[in-house]
Amino acid sequence: MKLFKNKENKKTEQEKVEERREEVLAKGRKFKYPLQWTKYRIVTNTIMIVVIVIGILVVSGWLALYQFGMTDEMLYRVTKIFPVSVASVDGQNVGFSDYLMFYRSSVISIERQSGQVDNDGSIADLRLQYKRAALSEAEEFTYALKLAKSLGIEVTDEEIANEFTRHLSIGGVERSEEGFLKIIEENFGLDKSEYEHMLYLTLIKVKVETEIDEHANQIANKVEALLAENGGNYSAVAESLGAEIEFQETGGMVSNQNIDGGRASEAFKLEPGGQSGRFVSVSGDGYYFVKLIKKTETEVNFVSIKVPFTEFDSRFSALREEGKIKEHIKIPIGE
Repeated sequence: MKLFKNKENKKTEQEKVEERREEVLAKGRKFKYPLQWTKYRIVTNTIMIVVIVIGILVVSGWLALYQFGMTDEMLYRVTKIFPVSVASVDGQNVGFSDYLMFYRSSVISIERQSGQVDNDGSIADLRLQYKRAALSEAEEFTYALKLAKSLGIEVTDEEIANEFTRHLSIGGVERSEEGFLKIIEENFGLDKSEYEHMLYLTLIKVKVETEIDEHANQIANKVEALLAENGGNYSAVAESLGAEIEFQETGGMVSNQNIDGGRASEAFKLEPGGQSGRFVSVSGDGYYFVKLIKKTETEVNFVSIKVPFTEFDSRFSALREEGKIKEHIKIPIGE
């Protein structure tokens, strides 16, 4: 016994401190490791919950868009952030946001007036028609963007701004930007950026059509040559070119703000007997030539020749026939 006591007594103070320190640390580990395990479980459970919630949101969104065909504003805003596709055209994705933008801008008026409409069946039919038109429109613009990229065609911010400014005075009424934006919000549910996006798509498509439609350009050149030869006799040109062009006479006075692709407003810029030369229709579906016969302060009488664009529609139809347009939602064509 004495021997052991001597050994105990021979321990230095430093050794005793180290032993005491180890005892304290050993006791602390009993609390440390369970706490670390608890933190690990909390982090793991949190990650699992987040993944589950995201999964539920993704599945719910997929069902709402692709199965139930919902078109509410919240989903529209979500598709602007997350670029999901509603279809593909020749390998190019069609943005769901573009489809919903076109659809909502068309149907917004009847949705706001639905409480005043008795026939719910008619509203449902209209909505289906608008959905089909919106999807086809989004597909066409997507194809136009694809062609524009391959042709090196661009639309500048300045061109969009100029077109926006022109729209401020559509109908012969000068409007402030604030007043105009209020009108398009109330009637189409669009803000300025959305409206400018529509203008951008329209300008791109027009540029593409004028670039690729060689036949329309050739016919327009013939119209110009024939008008120069016969002193601006539109009837003679129409007789010469037949079905290649569309000849129209107003047959009397019409408003200089008549909705006719821009012909009346263009004619109003002329003096009687004057001719406009070639210009693209406001709707972008062809070239117009206009000759003014008579005008007053608010009305015009004119004749016109239209050279329709056909190449873009022909190519687009061919893609559909070849199965190169794949739609991810079911909306019957022709209904």
